[in-house]
Amino acid sequence: MMSNLEMLFWGCFFVVFYTYLGYGIVLYLLVKLKSIFIRNINEVDSFILPKVTLFVASYNEISCVKEKVDNMFAIDYPRDKMQILFITDGSNDGSTEYLKGVTGVEVIHEDARGGKIGAINRGMKYVKHPIVIYSDANAMLNPTAVKEIVKHYNDPQIGCVAGEKRVFSTGEDGASGAGEGIYWKYESFLKKYDFKLYSAVGAAGELFSIRTELHQKVEKDTILDDFMISLRIAMQGYKIAYEPAAFASEYASESIEEEKKRKVRISAGGIQSLLRLKMLFNPFKHGWLTFQFISHRVLRWTLSPLLLFLIFPINLLLALESESDFYWALFVCQILFYGSAGVGYLLQKYQLKFKVFFVPFYFVFMNVCVFLGFSRFVKGKQSVLWEKARK
Repeated sequence: MMSNLEMLFWGCFFVVFYTYLGYGIVLYLLVKLKSIFIRNINEVDSFILPKVTLFVASYNEISCVKEKVDNMFAIDYPRDKMQILFITDGSNDGSTEYLKGVTGVEVIHEDARGGKIGAINRGMKYVKHPIVIYSDANAMLNPTAVKEIVKHYNDPQIGCVAGEKRVFSTGEDGASGAGEGIYWKYESFLKKYDFKLYSAVGAAGELFSIRTELHQKVEKDTILDDFMISLRIAMQGYKIAYEPAAFASEYASESIEEEKKRKVRISAGGIQSLLRLKMLFNPFKHGWLTFQFISHRVLRWTLSPLLLFLIFPINLLLALESESDFYWALFVCQILFYGSAGVGYLLQKYQLKFKVFFVPFYFVFMNVCVFLGFSRFVKGKQSVLWEKARK
């Protein structure tokens, strides 16, 4: 019979394993089971292309805005059905002036800076078409991205479409690039199967789309605007589609310090979002979405990081108390894992390339950022304004 300490250990272990690996396994099996009984009959090969608005909220993006404009003009979509709209509130680096000189681009600007969500809230009244596609200035879209996105709107149940985020990989990538790339590949797998089961759980701001009529203004202090906009549409009873054939590519953060800023901000925004989306905890109203929301998002931003680090001292206590070598073996495995993370930290610090150690380091790094983000949110120190990470 297990002791109370053993039950606590295995309870913590189960939650952590489920959060980071188990949910992916369960999701895969549920989708396979669903495919046996339900066939997807909503897919169509051709339909009338709707008019769309490409919406970019940018702040001081002169370094990439020219490339972004060229990228948008290269999109394979009828030009008479595509509005290109930039909101450049607060920009003072010359990017607004450049954009105003480009034929076919609409620019809305005011000198005051209200953050990305402020720009989105203000800019929506200038959207002319029934489908709006949001994208970041430093994220480059593949030529068929818009066609791949809009095909989902043939299904009236779809209110939002999330594209895929890809991270450019180079031989020079350090811990940030290697870790972020692997993280987003796994995230893409989860989003793909979330949608196959029922609905994706949120969207990434690099590329996502909504039905314009479903947009609701979001609180001006919102940190994760993309997450809030997309899930509030899901709360209205619509599904969030995930389309990996529509992707936005960007470079990884320049350094782990830059990536830390981004991760801490996301973690602070995650806590804020959970509080504002509390109605999603009601399975009687939201069904599968509640299950996906808790499994994919809530546990990552709350319980699992705490339990992950709690497992270590509990394991040591069990090893000292137990007559079996089993808990000692588990404890040694933990030491090796955290030791590898420590080696990864030193390698990235001294800019040495040995990526096998970057994966455990990035995993630990992400969970530490959750604690830092929670602290920043509780103290009210996370600003809605964001200085972009250097790429």
